[in-house]
Amino acid sequence: MKEKYRVLLYYHYVHIEDPKTYAAEHLQYCKDLGIKGRILVAHEGINGTLSGTIEQTDTYMEHMKQDPRFKDMVFKMDLHDGHAFKKMHVRHRPELVTLRLEDDINPLELTGNYLKPKEFYEAMQDENTIVIDARNDYEYDLGHFRGAVRPDIRTFRELPGWIKENKEILEGKKILAYCTGGIRCEKFTGWLKREGYEDVNQLQGGIVTYGYDPEVQGALWDGKCYVFDERISVPINRKEHVIVGVDYFDGTPCERYVNCANPECNKQILCSEENEHKYMRGCTHECRVHPRNLYIKEHNLSEEEVDRRLKAIEEEDRLKRKAM
Repeated sequence: MKEKYRVLLYYHYVHIEDPKTYAAEHLQYCKDLGIKGRILVAHEGINGTLSGTIEQTDTYMEHMKQDPRFKDMVFKMDLHDGHAFKKMHVRHRPELVTLRLEDDINPLELTGNYLKPKEFYEAMQDENTIVIDARNDYEYDLGHFRGAVRPDIRTFRELPGWIKENKEILEGKKILAYCTGGIRCEKFTGWLKREGYEDVNQLQGGIVTYGYDPEVQGALWDGKCYVFDERISVPINRKEHVIVGVDYFDGTPCERYVNCANPECNKQILCSEENEHKYMRGCTHECRVHPRNLYIKEHNLSEEEVDRRLKAIEEEDRLKRKAM
């Protein structure tokens, strides 16, 4: 069946005088148009992902281009078989990406060199290059560029601190940074330059653009790319697919993300459908027996059934320890 829907991913750093008012007006426009998604508006610009029919997204892009502030905005497009979001949100934020620097970076004034997909592909193969993934750990775990460094961070604002603690890995290297659509790298590479690093580069258009490039076709990307919508992940490498994700429970190859059923934890874990049921979607014993465990509620499990599954897990763990 031919896809009739499209997902748009975009950002644009530009001064917006009254972002709060613009966000409210833009939300109404999006609702009237019938599109769904999540858009952030700040003094420094706009960042959004949304879904709609081909006609709706065409209308939206035309509408945005008519605004002088956004006339040069680049849209990344992906066909889909339906909406990738349940609702429409347009929110005012102090920052488009949460870095929380004491002295903020303006990417319009300071940012790393842009490398087109082919240039990035070639630079990755230089032995004096270090490739830094500017995303969170759970994004990296699902897919990443071959040989890229995995910063041990859960949120983007932790990245500068991690770099400072591991600065020796960057010394004397050509630095390549990448993220999903490019917006995080705009600030991250600017921060690196301000910190004194000289040869700082970023993947223009991010991973999504790299995957669609007709020359590289996503080469040297392993796994899938994590996206912040209902799809969860999208393929990037058009030449070969190498699974890098591993099941949280048994270490087997896996590309299926779920959230821990304990809402107070909500940790994202890679997990097969079989193991989701086996472990009642709890990442730890404490989460499995938590009184608010959503899996138990969703499946209306009795206390007896929960107890049976817990004992089965305990027995399996005992046998594993005995075999070691």
